[in-house]
Amino acid sequence: MSEHPAILARGPWSADAIEARWSTEPFLPDAEHDRAADEAIAALRRRGSPSHDGVAARLAGHRLTAEGHLVLELQPVRWALRLVPGDACDSLSALCVTRDAEGRWLAGRRAAWLSSWAGRWALGAGGAVDPHENPVETLTRELREEWSVVPERVVGEALVALPQRMAMFIGQAWLPPGAEVVRDDEHDDHAWWPPDPADWPAEAHPQLRAMAALLA
Repeated sequence: MSEHPAILARGPWSADAIEARWSTEPFLPDAEHDRAADEAIAALRRRGSPSHDGVAARLAGHRLTAEGHLVLELQPVRWALRLVPGDACDSLSALCVTRDAEGRWLAGRRAAWLSSWAGRWALGAGGAVDPHENPVETLTRELREEWSVVPERVVGEALVALPQRMAMFIGQAWLPPGAEVVRDDEHDDHAWWPPDPADWPAEAHPQLRAMAALLA
C-alpha cells in the first residue's frame, strides 16, 4: 500500500460531466472489519462525538468516457468502516475546497471530537457521500451544512486514493462577492488564507499546501 495519495482521475469536470451509478447491492465487510468498525465508532463516542453509524458510499470503480466525463460506480456501505485504521474498504468522501471572490482560501480548525484531523486546520468543507447522492451534490451540501453558504460556481477537480484505502472526490467552489460564512460546531475557528499558498500561516499542513498546488 502506498504511503502517499494517488490521483485516480484528474478534472476539471463540470457538474453535468460527473455521473454516479449506484449499485443496489451493498458492500458486505468481513467479520473482522465489522468488529473494527464497532470498536472505532465506540471510541469516537467516548470522545464526546455525536457521530452515529449509518450508510454512506463506497467507490467500487470509475472510468472516463470518450467525452471526458467521469463515471463513478458506487455502493452503499456501512459509514463506520471509514474509521477502520489502515483499511477503510474504499469508502468515499468528498472535499469542497472553497475560495472567495478575492481568491482567498477558506480554512477551518476542526473540533477536537471529530474522527479525522481533530484539532487541525483543513480547507473548505467535506464529509461522507450519502446514499444515492452524486458527489457533486455532496460538495454543495457539505458547504451549506458546515458554513451556511451557497457557492456561485463548483467544479470537480480530482478523484484521489488515500493510503488508508479511502477514496476522496475533490471539488473546488467559488463564493459570490459579499458572501459571509457561519461555521458549524465541527469547527472551533476559521480564517481566510491568502490566494498565494506561499503566504499561508505556519499552521497550514504540508498536505494542504500540496492540495493547493494540485488545484492551481
